[in-house]
Amino acid sequence: MLNRLTQRRGLRQFVKFGIVGASGFVVNLIVFTLLQRITPDPTTKLHYNALFSAGFLAGGLSNYFLNRAWTFRSQGHAGKEGASFMAVSVLALIVGLIVGNLVAPWLGHGHRTWFVSVVAGIVVNFFVNKYWTFRQV
Repeated sequence: MLNRLTQRRGLRQFVKFGIVGASGFVVNLIVFTLLQRITPDPTTKLHYNALFSAGFLAGGLSNYFLNRAWTFRSQGHAGKEGASFMAVSVLALIVGLIVGNLVAPWLGHGHRTWFVSVVAGIVVNFFVNKYWTFRQV
């Protein structure tokens, strides 16, 4: 049964997408944490949203290049795919910001809220990128 599962292209792509996403997660965390440490008053809502956005988009950019080359092995137009991927990242960012602002009253404007916000965008990112950005693959 495990052999049959590993032969499924969509499952392999999802696993690869998860591995790439983990690397983007690390990029996001590093950027968020560095910005949080070098800027004043990191506890305000506006400040959190700006730092979250910068980290999220930095992780998204690294994810685009890795997903294009490894997960989906795309030969499509890099500019079109890049624009589509970043549009999806912005959509996932909006979802993450909404979720983050919903949970912040309980978790604060720190790493716990950041984590929940990032997780909220994962499913959106995978399916929209698979069926829109890299649909020709």
